[in-house]
Amino acid sequence: MEILYQPLDGRSRGYYALLTVLLAFVAAGFAATFYLVVHGLHNSGMTNRIPWGLQIVMAIFYIGLSAGSLVVSGLYGIFGKLEYKPFARLAAFLAMLFLVAGLLSIVTDQGRIDRVFVEPFSHVNPSSMFSINPALYMGHIMICIFYLWALFKEKGRLTKVASVVVVLWALCVHTGTGAIFAFTPRELYNTALLPPSFVAAALSSGAALMIIVLTSLFRVTKRHLDMALVIWLGRLLAVFIVVALYVILIENAHRFYQIESREATTYYLFKGYHAWLFWGGLIGVGSVVPAVLLFRRRTGTSVRWIVFASALVVVGVVCERYLIVLPGLEYPPELLPGMEIVRSALDEGIVAYVISPLEILQALGVLSLIGFIFVLGLKYLPLLPTEARAHGESQMLKHLIAEAKAESAEKATGSSV
Repeated sequence: MEILYQPLDGRSRGYYALLTVLLAFVAAGFAATFYLVVHGLHNSGMTNRIPWGLQIVMAIFYIGLSAGSLVVSGLYGIFGKLEYKPFARLAAFLAMLFLVAGLLSIVTDQGRIDRVFVEPFSHVNPSSMFSINPALYMGHIMICIFYLWALFKEKGRLTKVASVVVVLWALCVHTGTGAIFAFTPRELYNTALLPPSFVAAALSSGAALMIIVLTSLFRVTKRHLDMALVIWLGRLLAVFIVVALYVILIENAHRFYQIESREATTYYLFKGYHAWLFWGGLIGVGSVVPAVLLFRRRTGTSVRWIVFASALVVVGVVCERYLIVLPGLEYPPELLPGMEIVRSALDEGIVAYVISPLEILQALGVLSLIGFIFVLGLKYLPLLPTEARAHGESQMLKHLIAEAKAESAEKATGSSV
């Protein structure tokens, strides 16, 4: 299958205006981080009880996107779906950038950034997920670079092997990230179902974002993209949504069933803003609505509806990542079971976390930096193909194309009547 990859021209005013805007946000994020490092993290929304804030939420979100993006690339490398070969390079490049974004989010969250590059590697503790994960992250970036090289050089057999390794490694990375929370002895963290929940949400959010990126890029650059390919990705996304929803519901049912965590789970699911984020953001907007849209014949064969459903999935996963990090910190930990603490250096009871403007600038700065690198990559690297077409011999894709055309004709007939 001969595919021509052609970088963007990158000479228009719009292109340079986009780079300028992204650099401005990068500068704002750097300034916010510098201010917090110099003047202290107490200027953020974080406290002694809330040591993880927006940046950690975004970190695990980006790491999930990294794992999920590789699934699209793996459709070609692992499963031999030649129809998706045009997307393999772009997906692998984005996966690497998302992991870098996750690491940058973690770094900018630290009060002592200088220690981040030394302490995790000089003091190794195999019993701590905090000690294991840095090695997983660094290894993942190196494997992604090797995988991209194999894709650029069109190394067929090596590409297949590298794609298997990078996807399996990505699953290990996200399982390790989920284990940071799952292995913490706190009521709203400690569950063995949390790592699978992390992975399931990563697959759905990564696939959803790839649908948005691919359709947007091909449309902006006026390159041909067969709608059947997007429809097939939409159906794959629908399956990921159902799996993620199943794991999330079982995870929280398990928490509620356990007597020792029932009070905390009640607070998490039915009290305060957590309930709105969980039932409205994660379950309703992020899971049920997009699943219905993708499984329905009329909307599931429409590229516009598929993109809309994908955007809802991304919003839902952001809510899920926030719910993983913050409620477990806001709810008071049971430090000494069976005993009453009469005096403590920590705040007692439920505490609140409010995102500060500085943290928002940090998050925008990290996202803009990754966006800046991505836009430059489209200009200087052969990432984007001139077209992406469905194979004529693929009966499934032919069926999907016929379905989509029938749906369009049905809409046209209905509107004329």
